[in-house]
Amino acid sequence: MSILDSAIDPTAPGYVANRAALVERLAELDAALDQARAGGGEKYVSRHHARGKLLPRERIELLVDADSPFLELSPVAAHGTDFPVGASVVTGIGVVEGVECLIVANDPTVRGGAVNPWSLAKTRRAGEIALANRLPMVNLVESAGADLPTQAEIFIPGGRVFRDLTRLSAAGIPTVSVVFGNATAGGAYVPGMSDHVIMIRDRSQVYLAGPPLVKMATGEVTDDESLGGAAMHAGTSGLADYLAEDERDGIRLARQCVRRLNWRKQGPAPRTAVPQPPKYDPEELLGIVSSDLKVPFDPREVLARILDGSDFDEFKPAYGDSLVTGWGELHGYPVGVLANARGVLFSAEAQKAAQFIQLANASDTPLVFLQNTTGYMVGTEYEQRGIIKHGALMINAVSNSTVPHLTVNLGASYGAGNYGMCGRAYEPRFLFTWPNAKSAVMGPAQLAGVLSIVARQAAAARGRDYDEESDAAMRMMVEQQIESQSGALFLSGRLYDDGVIDPRDTRTVLGLCLSAIHNGPVKGADGFGVFRH
Repeated sequence: MSILDSAIDPTAPGYVANRAALVERLAELDAALDQARAGGGEKYVSRHHARGKLLPRERIELLVDADSPFLELSPVAAHGTDFPVGASVVTGIGVVEGVECLIVANDPTVRGGAVNPWSLAKTRRAGEIALANRLPMVNLVESAGADLPTQAEIFIPGGRVFRDLTRLSAAGIPTVSVVFGNATAGGAYVPGMSDHVIMIRDRSQVYLAGPPLVKMATGEVTDDESLGGAAMHAGTSGLADYLAEDERDGIRLARQCVRRLNWRKQGPAPRTAVPQPPKYDPEELLGIVSSDLKVPFDPREVLARILDGSDFDEFKPAYGDSLVTGWGELHGYPVGVLANARGVLFSAEAQKAAQFIQLANASDTPLVFLQNTTGYMVGTEYEQRGIIKHGALMINAVSNSTVPHLTVNLGASYGAGNYGMCGRAYEPRFLFTWPNAKSAVMGPAQLAGVLSIVARQAAAARGRDYDEESDAAMRMMVEQQIESQSGALFLSGRLYDDGVIDPRDTRTVLGLCLSAIHNGPVKGADGFGVFRH
C-alpha cells in the first residue's frame, strides 16, 4: 500500500483565501439550483398541486428506493439562456427496486413541460448515458409537446429521442413510461416506443393530435377521453399495459415493472464490500485549488481525499511529473487516474499518459481524468522535440480507449489539453465540473493578447499607426467575454458537462457513476490507431 501524505494547512492564508473564493462560487451554484428546483414558480406549482398532481422531484422521490441517493444530471441546463434554468425536465440516476435506472421526468409547471432546445439536449444526453451504461430508463411523462416558437430548432433533431428509445430496447435495455397527463403529438411516441407503459385513469391523455386539431384536419368532433384517454388505451388501443388509479398507484406499478425485469449487472462487483474512507477530510477540498487558476496545486491532495484509504500507487512518478498517473480504488472499484499537476503538458507527459491508458485497457480498468491543464507546451524548442506527435499520441490513446472514462474539471481545461484529458468531445461516460473551473480555447488574457498581436501586425503591414487606446478597450472587452463564457455555470448551462458539483461531493458522485457504469461490461481496447514516434 502507498498511503498519500498531505501538506495542507487549513489555517494558512492562501488556503483560507482559496476556500473563501470557492465558497462564493458555491453560493452562485446554489442560487442556480434553487431556480431549477422552483420549476415554473409558486403560481404554477400551487396550481399543479391544487389539481392533485405531484411535482417531478416528488414523483422521483416516490419512485426510487427509500433513503437511496439520486444523482441529478445537468441540473442547471439552460442557465444563462432565454429559457428557465433546468430546461423543464429533471434527469438523473436513481435506484428502483435495487436497480440503477436513468430517470427522465418532465416538469409540467414550466410552460406545460414543453420541449425546448435545451430540454431536448438534456433528454438526449440522458438517453446517451442510459445506452452507454446499460441503465434501464424510466420516463415520467407529462408534456405539452414541442415549444412551438422554437420548433425549427427541435423538430428534426427531436426525432432522435424516439429513435434512441427503440435502440435501448433493441440493446436489451428496458424502457418504462408512466404518463401523468398530456403526451401529445411527438410526445405520444415516448410511451408508444417504450417497453412498458402505465397510464392513469382520468389523467393520462395520449394522442397524436388533440380534439381541436382533429376537427381542423378531418372535421371529426371528439373528446379527450375517446381520443386518447387512459381507459381507452388500456381497453381499446392496447397502448397502455397497466391502468393506474392515481399518480401514486402509477409509480407503484412502475416499481413493479422494474422489479420484474430480472436485471443483472454485467460488470465486476467492487473488490471491497465496505471500502475504507479517505484518511483526510473532504471538507479540505474547498481550499486546495487556488482562486487564481494560473497557480498550480498538487492533485495528490485531491486524490488523498477521494480514493479509498487515500491509497495510491503512482506510475512513473519521476517522469513527466506535470501529469500524475497511478492506480487506486474508489468505493471498492479499481481505477486508473490521470491528474494534471502543473497545468502544462510536455512530450514526456503525453508519452507517459499514452502508455498508462494502454495499461488500463489491458487490465480492463476504468480511468478517472482530473483536469487542470492549460494545454500542450508551445515554442520552437518543443515543436522541434515533437510536441505535436506526442500530443497526438496521447489523444489517440484517449480516443481509442474503450474502458469507461470519468472526467472532472478541477480548475482549468484549455486548448488541446482538454482533448488529451478526455473532455466532452471524447465522450467520457460522465463529466463533472467544480464551480471554480473554466474551459476555453485558451485563457482570457492569452486570447486577448493574441488578437492584439494580430491587429498590430495588420496595422504595421498597412503602414498605419496602432491605436493603443482602442487596443486596451478591445482587450478588456475580449477578456470579459471569454471570462464569462468559460465559467462553470455558463458551460454547464449548455450541457458541456453533466453537472457542476460541490468538491466535497466528488468521491460520492464518482462512486455513484462507477456503480452505474458496471451495469454493463468493462472491457479494454484490443488495439489502437497508429502511434507516431
